[in-house]
Amino acid sequence: MEPTPEQSPHHAYPDHWEADVVLRDGGTARVRPITTDDAERLVSFYEQVSDESKYYRFFAPYPRLSARDVHRFTHHDYVDRVGLAVTVGGEFIATVRYDRIDDRGRPASAPADEAEVAFLVQDAHQGRGVASALLEHIAAVARERGIRRFAAEVLPANNKMIKVFRDAGFTQQRSFEDGSVHLTLDLEPTAESLAVQRAREQRAEARSVQRLLAPGSVAVIGVGRAPGGVGRTVLRNLLGSGFTGRTYAVNTSFADDLGTVEGVPAHRSVGGIGEQVDLAVVAVPADRVPEVVADCGEHGVQGIVVLSAGYAERGAEGRERQRELVRQARSYGMRIIGPNAFGIINTSESVRLNASLAPESPKAGRIGLFTQSGAIGIALLSGLHRRGAGLSAFISAGNRADVSGNDFLQYWYEDQGTDVALLYLESLGNPRKFTRLARRTAAVKPVVVVKGARHSGTNPPGHAVPVSRIPDATVSALMRQAGVIRVDTVTEMVDVGLLLAGQPLPDGPRVAILGNSESLGLLTYDACLAEGLRPRPPRDLTTEASPRDFRRALAEALADRTCDAVIVTAIPWVGENGEALTGEGEVLADALREAATTGPAKPVAVVHVEMGGLAQALAAATSTANQPGPANQTGPADRPGPHPAAAAPQARTSSPAASAATPPGRSGAGAATDSADTTDSEDATDGTRPSAGRIPAYPAAERAVRALAEVVKYAQWRRHAAAPGKVPEFLDETIDEHATAGLIETLLGPDPDPRGRPLTHDEARELLAGYGVPVRPALPAPDPEAAVAAAAELGYPAALKTTAPHLRHRADLGGVRLDLVNEYALRRAYDELTELLGTPAELRPVVQAMVPRGVDTVVRASIDAAAGAVLSFGLAGAPSELLGDTAHRLVPATDRDVAELIRSIRAAPVLFGWRGAAPADTAALEELLLRVSRLVDDHPEVVSVALEPVVVATQGLTVLGATVRLAPPPARSDLGPRRLPSY
Repeated sequence: MEPTPEQSPHHAYPDHWEADVVLRDGGTARVRPITTDDAERLVSFYEQVSDESKYYRFFAPYPRLSARDVHRFTHHDYVDRVGLAVTVGGEFIATVRYDRIDDRGRPASAPADEAEVAFLVQDAHQGRGVASALLEHIAAVARERGIRRFAAEVLPANNKMIKVFRDAGFTQQRSFEDGSVHLTLDLEPTAESLAVQRAREQRAEARSVQRLLAPGSVAVIGVGRAPGGVGRTVLRNLLGSGFTGRTYAVNTSFADDLGTVEGVPAHRSVGGIGEQVDLAVVAVPADRVPEVVADCGEHGVQGIVVLSAGYAERGAEGRERQRELVRQARSYGMRIIGPNAFGIINTSESVRLNASLAPESPKAGRIGLFTQSGAIGIALLSGLHRRGAGLSAFISAGNRADVSGNDFLQYWYEDQGTDVALLYLESLGNPRKFTRLARRTAAVKPVVVVKGARHSGTNPPGHAVPVSRIPDATVSALMRQAGVIRVDTVTEMVDVGLLLAGQPLPDGPRVAILGNSESLGLLTYDACLAEGLRPRPPRDLTTEASPRDFRRALAEALADRTCDAVIVTAIPWVGENGEALTGEGEVLADALREAATTGPAKPVAVVHVEMGGLAQALAAATSTANQPGPANQTGPADRPGPHPAAAAPQARTSSPAASAATPPGRSGAGAATDSADTTDSEDATDGTRPSAGRIPAYPAAERAVRALAEVVKYAQWRRHAAAPGKVPEFLDETIDEHATAGLIETLLGPDPDPRGRPLTHDEARELLAGYGVPVRPALPAPDPEAAVAAAAELGYPAALKTTAPHLRHRADLGGVRLDLVNEYALRRAYDELTELLGTPAELRPVVQAMVPRGVDTVVRASIDAAAGAVLSFGLAGAPSELLGDTAHRLVPATDRDVAELIRSIRAAPVLFGWRGAAPADTAALEELLLRVSRLVDDHPEVVSVALEPVVVATQGLTVLGATVRLAPPPARSDLGPRRLPSY
């Protein structure tokens, strides 16, 4: 018996369609299905729409909705008739509806696959990208319900709506009929529609971050009446930084007649301020935060920084409090940094914002720093300050319930005030998105990451995100594939960041070493070899070398075309009385800087031993930031609203980001002239170094070399990223995607088990054959006679193998017998196996024909809930299983990816003629990897594939074993319409 509409699960309220989205201006809104309870909201919404917009929607004057209209627009079956609304503060600001139609345009049900769609956006919210976001969501809903095309009738004068459809990137047709434009959109996602969606996502999320970092006014909520306390501290830091906007102190306990606190206006609520507040810094107990958020939301605050603790880091009750905080803030269109945050800093001269617990703002610079830990943030600020580095922005996000590292990658991608992005992450809320954003950002500026909580298998308290099951080594490999510089410690992060921010990228791994200590030079030489660099023999200037000798030697090294980078080593000079002469450090710094300024653009690093004066001189010489001038903290700002982009001149071109193509976008609010630039020379055009930059100094050779090695690898990735790989077209000719999809549907059945099912050997062979991956047949041998019959069918010489799980692929335990040339040898091997290892029922032996000798490898692909589809490769047996020598790449993999995959394992020389052996057919191996990648990318139901062993001979290869597991496809949050995470 068919279920009635009321009983059908399709007609239940589809709560998975609910989503929070970031709009074009950086504000948030909620998309949700319209229900029967929305009648009053719909009427109120319609009353606020202009007559012109109503005319465009209904093609006639339509001043008000009738009761019948309200009923029709609020009653949906969520299959053939669907309505979505965009809400802010619980009220509608836009609606969209589709009605399934047949080929004559009449109401229909499935299997009709076309629907008529219509939008209505409140005039006050037009231009915010609302309709574009709604189109993404209603298209995803329609595809889920089996609708493949949208039809729309638009008046020719309605240019805004026509543009929404035209710019969506879907395949479309347009015609002019009966005085209106008839549009038909194919809802199948295309490369163009996905690119449009991601470009809009980037602009919106970058804008939402800019609104937080460049507010025109800030209210600190929770400022104590007496000195001390978190709120008072933040207020003092804000004033001490010279913030250029308006500042207010808020506390419900302030006396009515209290006029100012710390010289700024004091108020009992945000509503009492009476002026626009862009950013609120919240420092009140957690139980009072909801009333503060409501006060902010009702009075137009754009974003909040929640310093208050007592949320997800405190257990289940705190997690629910944190979820409610996010829901409440987003309902008002606000974004949140925190809770349990340390605060934010923007050093741009046009902003000068220190809304944090850090007592001093860092120097202005071109490094962006994001951290999920306040303690780590303090340590990084201190370390960068001590070594003379400046920041463009600092963010300590705490539990990062809303704004995350992904949002700041979106912002820094186009921020011309940031050359290097440093991130300390303890969890990845959306690893697929992080990898995608990091790859794009790393193509124009370096991204350096330290990943905390690497081996715990769980997320730190307060971080409610998917837990990845893949090993940390795999995560590291995937980050490197995306161009991310992954380091292990915050010290290494600072070391690498300083080199990237102050020096150009090297052209290769060749390193010149010079200095006044032979021993220190040799240590540096050894460290270079250990890190995979190609050092030249150290040049010993002897302990008598003067600063002038250093300058001359450095200039010669930079001019040498056979070196790509220079490491200068220095120890103190020793006077006649045996005491170290430390005062020469400043003179040496000047000499090195002079040589670097006039030489070709190559990275220079200094290793010093007990020469603090040298390090300080190198740091101080280019880090004198312009100090903030006096600012009117209580009066009106020079201009209302968020600060516009700071138009700083780009004097430096020796940094990695400056030499890259500028990404699309504007100069971000963080754009400010780095203090290092104030002493740099003008850009050169003769091939010499355009500016001196900051020469980083390191107290140990190993640290300098490790930093340089990371930069060399990044520079190589960047060169390759300029010409990304592709999937060869010949694969399309030998792949039957449609037939494989049908086979998968049959194997899973009409009601698949959510846990999935493993395929039999024959099923796996049939599935893989559809993608041009032949698997050598293996016939079961439950007794000696069956083994002999199998060998006769397959041919001699034969192999006899056990397939029991505890013996599978374990030749070392005697479970595999090879080169059985006749029946006698086969029977003897069978008797030995069963006598030594167990009964045939326990061993489950099979017979295969022998294949040409080669290198045994293993190819795997699997779906991780957090990271997505991952392709893995290694040599079979001990190298991969015991030593973990396995390489990984994200799917889909290109020809460049698979070539690097094969060559990135430590045992790779075995494939390329190690110790005089004939090289293996790596071209065939690369093709196999591409085919497996295509399989799992085309068919997400294939949740795991393992080909083991894959014997790679000098010509061709053979897949001897294959295991495949199918399951209903996991959700892909990175391919659907734009939405913010909901935990």
